[in-house]
Amino acid sequence: MTSEEIKKVLELHKKWLKNEQGGEKANLNEADLRWADLHRANLRWVNLSEADLRGADLDFSCFPLWCGGSKFQCDTKLVYQLLAHICTLDFPDDEGIKDLIMPFAVKSHRAVDLGLKEEAK
Repeated sequence: MTSEEIKKVLELHKKWLKNEQGGEKANLNEADLRWADLHRANLRWVNLSEADLRGADLDFSCFPLWCGGSKFQCDTKLVYQLLAHICTLDFPDDEGIKDLIMPFAVKSHRAVDLGLKEEAK
């Protein structure tokens, strides 16, 4: 899928989210998005299954939490970012989940913004 094709898919998806005529739910299944700038993208309901998101900028994007948002390739940057966000959730942590993942969460490039560590001086 070329970058122009991806842009078109995302434009149609934006229309679909707004219930506009001609809109279409995005399917980025198996798309190579390693050079994609998905900063602030609304990926809700996008099928990312088997897509390649290594190196993609997903900061401030709306990430899909359904089966279509699984089984994609990513880099550790995104894993650290997702773990950091989990550490900011307010939930009964009786099992010590936050303690287990915090050493990885603080490696996120957003750890300072999320209040998980202080800015290096």
